[in-house]
Amino acid sequence: MAPVITEERTTTQRTVTRRRFFQLTAAAGAAALIGDSILLEPNRPQLVRRDIRLPRWPAALDNYKIAVLSDFHYDPIFSVHPLRAAIPVMNALQPDLIALTGDFVTEPTMGKTRRAAALAAEPCSLLLRQMKARHGLWGVMGNHDAVTDPDLITSILRATGIQVLSNQSTAIERAGGRFWLSGVNDVMNGDSDLDAALANVPRDDATVLLAHEPDYADYVSQHPVDLQISGHSHGGQVRLPFLPPFYEPPLARKYIAGLYKVGPLTLYTNRGLGTVSVPIRFNCPPEITLITLRQGTAS
Repeated sequence: MAPVITEERTTTQRTVTRRRFFQLTAAAGAAALIGDSILLEPNRPQLVRRDIRLPRWPAALDNYKIAVLSDFHYDPIFSVHPLRAAIPVMNALQPDLIALTGDFVTEPTMGKTRRAAALAAEPCSLLLRQMKARHGLWGVMGNHDAVTDPDLITSILRATGIQVLSNQSTAIERAGGRFWLSGVNDVMNGDSDLDAALANVPRDDATVLLAHEPDYADYVSQHPVDLQISGHSHGGQVRLPFLPPFYEPPLARKYIAGLYKVGPLTLYTNRGLGTVSVPIRFNCPPEITLITLRQGTAS
């Protein structure tokens, strides 16, 4: 005798099948998001262009272009890929100057010495030196650099032609115009000295400061600095709707990403290239910033 299939049983089977379909669809969607967050988004730097007007900027240097990279956290498996991808983009921009705002390496983990972690600056610098700018490449130390071996990292960078500003300033001149490029050591580790960095800078000259931590701007705004360029925040690294950023390090919780006015100071926070903790980015791609500076009302 043929089995009797009741309407109730048929409806139940359809419900189970439909539920299973939605479960598989959700799982596939989650897998796709995870794959994108690990394999795609962290390796595709986004170019962000910003025109910034500064009242004290010299007219002779209008349209001066500073390209910014930050937070490399170099390793040969993950962060090397966005750095390699950034090289042709940076060179195509033909910037006047390249600013590197720290964290070339990552604080050592269990089983790795500080010196071993610091030595990652060497392959990182060999890639960075492939980038060209009329006024060179200039960097400062980040908090991860400061807790490994900042002297070793500095010497490695300088050996490959990358200048490091250690609570120092240097005059940048072109076509009769001049501004000062300043840089401070890492703020989180108590090594920064802005007064020393600005000691030789004429008070009326325009000044651009490289400082790893963006929230330092609250202090910098009390000094004659026109523009601060920072990183450190990774832009939050993972940005989910209605939730706080995944990555919120100290001194990067107020000015997480993008352009800000902090009193008379203009601040730009770059989202960085690399990652920490987990090699994932979501809704927060790595960033190459091209800042074009002009004289005028602060923007």
